[in-house]
Amino acid sequence: MPDRSMIFPAAEFRRRTGALQAEMATSSLDALLLTTPADVFYTTGFLTRFWESPARPWFVIVPASGDPVAVIPTIGADLMGRCWTRDIRTWQAPDPLDDGVSLLADTLEDLVPSRGRIGVPMGVETHLRMPLADFLRLQDRVAPRVFVDGTAAVCRVREIKSELEIEKIGQTCALAAAYDRVPEFAQIGTPLSQVFCDFQIALLTAGADWVSYVAGGAGPGGYGDVISPADDRPLAQGDVLMLDTGAVRDGYFCDFDRNYAIGPPTDAVRRAHDVLHAATDAALSALRPGMMACDAHRIIADAITRAGAVTGRGRLGHGLGLTLTEWPSLTPLDMTTLRTGMVLTLEPGVEIAPGRIMVHEENIVLRDDGPELLSRRAPADLPVIGA
Repeated sequence: MPDRSMIFPAAEFRRRTGALQAEMATSSLDALLLTTPADVFYTTGFLTRFWESPARPWFVIVPASGDPVAVIPTIGADLMGRCWTRDIRTWQAPDPLDDGVSLLADTLEDLVPSRGRIGVPMGVETHLRMPLADFLRLQDRVAPRVFVDGTAAVCRVREIKSELEIEKIGQTCALAAAYDRVPEFAQIGTPLSQVFCDFQIALLTAGADWVSYVAGGAGPGGYGDVISPADDRPLAQGDVLMLDTGAVRDGYFCDFDRNYAIGPPTDAVRRAHDVLHAATDAALSALRPGMMACDAHRIIADAITRAGAVTGRGRLGHGLGLTLTEWPSLTPLDMTTLRTGMVLTLEPGVEIAPGRIMVHEENIVLRDDGPELLSRRAPADLPVIGA
């Protein structure tokens, strides 16, 4: 029977499973229990927007040896059957009395020794996508098997992207050709809410499967934050407009932004843009495998400080892939070792004036000899609309 798979060849998912099992062995794990969209997709190729419904839990078990086992609601059986996973066990969901708990417990008892260790991601940037009460019932049911933290096994594998993944992320980054169209619809007098809407349309037209995230801001001489929803304030002369995209294609995100001056920018705004561009250049020149995430933060922050600017608050980049943000975080406290094959964002930010900031972001993959850009580099000169 030929291999079935979606997005990638089945061999890619076998490679991932083998890598997870090798990491599991170092932590003496007899199985991994995965429940989130990214982890389920990573191991099986099961890609759907149906995760937006919280009514049903979904489970994939990676045993110490052999292929993953899917324990899922019946509604997902056909789609999972088009993936490479062949052991698919289903129940009729939602079931308010037993929403997959018994079937999951039976499966774990089949795959895990009676005193085995079952890893579940429990650390930073993880969550358990099943009711806590059901998880407690599951613990009781499978005892004396125990659940332990499996975060490291998942992180160490997922943070290194295969060439197939890097190619996918690069293709998603290429959708940002939509930024070239911003001057068509971001004119003086256009409400910011309409700019956001038109930008999403441009991304979809460029080939995005969906636009999971659009953020940004606009304001005189800079913007106040980069996470607020768009309001109906019209763009005005002297504004700085920023648009940040988290478009998705074949399950993989891009995450970068671009700035525009609405009318001629002030000297302070031009200097801020120059500082952000130079700080990004510093990271592109200096980053190497073997450094730590905190080193990347230092390189960017030092470049901003040397230019006489004030570094914006928060992290200055992060991992990227199956989710909009992944580990590590480029902060002074993150000691994660940067390794070849990591896909990261470089995200310097500066404070222009009290209550006014500017940020910039690019996407890279870290190679043996340094970063390779996946996003098309922003222009050195701040683009001006309506000059």
